[in-house]
Amino acid sequence: MILIVILLAFYLAFNLGANDVANAMGTSVGSKAVTLKQALIIAGVLEFTGAVLFGQEVSETIATKIANPELFASTPQTLMIGMITVLISCGLWLQFATARGLPVSSSHAVVGAIAGFSWVALGVDAIDWSSIGKITIGWIVTPVISGAIAALFYSQIKRWILEQPHQLLQLNEWIPWLSVMLLGIFGVIVLPSVTQPLAKILTEEFGMQVPIYDLPLFVGGIAAIALSLYSWRQLDTGDTLSASSSPFSVVEGLFAKFQLLSACFVAFAHGSNDVGNAIAPLAAIIYINSTGTVPTGGIAIPIWILVLGGAGIVTGLAIWGKKVIATIGESIISLQPSSGFCAELATATTILLASRLGLPVSTSHALVGGVVGVGLVQNLNSVKFKTLQGIATAWLVTVPISGGLSAAIFSITRFLGF
Repeated sequence: MILIVILLAFYLAFNLGANDVANAMGTSVGSKAVTLKQALIIAGVLEFTGAVLFGQEVSETIATKIANPELFASTPQTLMIGMITVLISCGLWLQFATARGLPVSSSHAVVGAIAGFSWVALGVDAIDWSSIGKITIGWIVTPVISGAIAALFYSQIKRWILEQPHQLLQLNEWIPWLSVMLLGIFGVIVLPSVTQPLAKILTEEFGMQVPIYDLPLFVGGIAAIALSLYSWRQLDTGDTLSASSSPFSVVEGLFAKFQLLSACFVAFAHGSNDVGNAIAPLAAIIYINSTGTVPTGGIAIPIWILVLGGAGIVTGLAIWGKKVIATIGESIISLQPSSGFCAELATATTILLASRLGLPVSTSHALVGGVVGVGLVQNLNSVKFKTLQGIATAWLVTVPISGGLSAAIFSITRFLGF
């Protein structure tokens, strides 16, 4: 039984990697900043690292706080069967969406699936409708905000660099600001996960008075300075990509390096957050099976479960991720490194703002919104609205379809006497 559940969790992680993780590298491939093979390797390493090192907290939240576990205290077996239906229903929906190249939200799928089986098991009151409402708000607002930020970023880069007669001179002046903007935004998202545990160890074990929340800013500042010096050196030595050996200009070649770094941060942050969608149900099942009780006070996610989720994500990305990568990077607008960089920067900014406000958001929604925002600045006719229509439809139906699948599968298992 447990072996089957582990395989189902791997199946869900596989489909999550093929669909949701592809968003992190779609714009980089579409702009030709990296090849598809390079994108798969980079995203695979960083997604796996983020999932294993920092996937604990989100996984625990999904496992214990979407459906009220106290309502299942007297019937832990019911919650365990319900979590199995979540693995099956979410895996099936993500597989279907990926086959059609549609980027959907795995977070929405998991929440919808948990709501579906909870309704059948305990009635409508078992669903946290406030959480569903927040998800709906996030679905509507996220792409709009990301699109606006991407349009703002790209319009300024286009005005002050790309449309200037001396692009390299202008870029030389902008390099410090671009570096600070990139490292500042991504540093606030990623570095606290890395530096806060380090600062805590230095303070508790060695008695060093390290300001926990200032350390990420310090590291980010050093990194921004280093990136600026590196970029300046390339301009001085002519180490940037040349127009004769690249499909884009020297300026776009340097933007490609900025975009590659931004994509790396997105992949790491995504792995640390969305791995919970794949492994949280498994963690709850393992806990119930071993203790005979439901996890009401939170649970510790075993490292082997995090590794399983990371491995499944990377496998799905490598085998099937190119379908959604093609949709994001090529089927909405034509991208270059400068425009792809702005889309990814907008995505990270939107996720950060939403996290500060406590709103659940989707990487898929934010990135698609960012790409569209860039397209509106380039040329309204460059946006392929037929592709957007299919993506929007997939977003709209994800929660009800995953919820309906979960409810149906749970009802079948109850009818069969499980």
